[in-house]
Amino acid sequence: MNVAEVTAKAKVLLEALPYIQDFRGSTFVVKYGGSFMDDPDPVARTRVAYDIAFLAACGINVVVVHGGGKAITKAMAESGLKANFVNGLRVTDEATIAVVKKTLDEIVNKDVCDAVASAKGKPKGLPGDTVLVCQKLTVDDDGNAVDLGFVGDVTEVKVKLIKKEIGDGFIPIISPVAEGYDGKPYNVNADLAAGRVASALRARRLVYMSDVPGLLSNPSDPSSLISTLKITQVDDLKKKGVIDKGMRPKVQSAVRALEEGVQRVHFIDGRLPHSLLLEIFTDKGIGTEIVHG
Repeated sequence: MNVAEVTAKAKVLLEALPYIQDFRGSTFVVKYGGSFMDDPDPVARTRVAYDIAFLAACGINVVVVHGGGKAITKAMAESGLKANFVNGLRVTDEATIAVVKKTLDEIVNKDVCDAVASAKGKPKGLPGDTVLVCQKLTVDDDGNAVDLGFVGDVTEVKVKLIKKEIGDGFIPIISPVAEGYDGKPYNVNADLAAGRVASALRARRLVYMSDVPGLLSNPSDPSSLISTLKITQVDDLKKKGVIDKGMRPKVQSAVRALEEGVQRVHFIDGRLPHSLLLEIFTDKGIGTEIVHG
């Protein structure tokens, strides 16, 4: 390795230093989802796990909320159940919620924990219904009445239980299942669950990892990335169709989290090598950040 290469590496470390110093002791919530999560090639998942372990090693309290839609659809097909969606939301009857809970808690959560453990992190899998409480979802994003069965809207986060795991040195890995007021498990949108967890923990950062570069002003043009978005610009972008169905739950939960005390929200592409570290520890970042207007 020549002097120029060594100097370049040192420069990268020095650029990260003020961020590491500033963020030490802060809480970050990472929403882990997108097609890269379901990719049979484990490389992308492994890279993300190393990024999460790196954040924890820097003294940041990392909490992960994961998705698992494709794994659920696969498990349902294997059980002879057909997936039904209403406006992008999964209809979840009693037979379906049993498959959803088993898949998320015993397969997806375990996979995420194993990946973080392989990076020498200390994951602690938490079934969502041990730390999340919900009411039955009765309206969709547009305010229309819906009945999706066992689908919930998170109303309470058991902060003490999550903080205990953090205090014991663990990285909590939470599945998107919540306990209803009737004591039964409910399927919850992982984006919205991550937002509620971030709000309850007063997180410094909420990061959504998916399979898009961030928010694009022209969805068909990856170079039209919006680097910084203010809350005040959101409604206008919804009207223009820039924030469409797929991004709506993310943006909606991001705005709510900011209004409830989260300092910044980031949307990044989990397929890009070490996108989490680049967004957090470099001056320019690589995704979209949503900030107060």
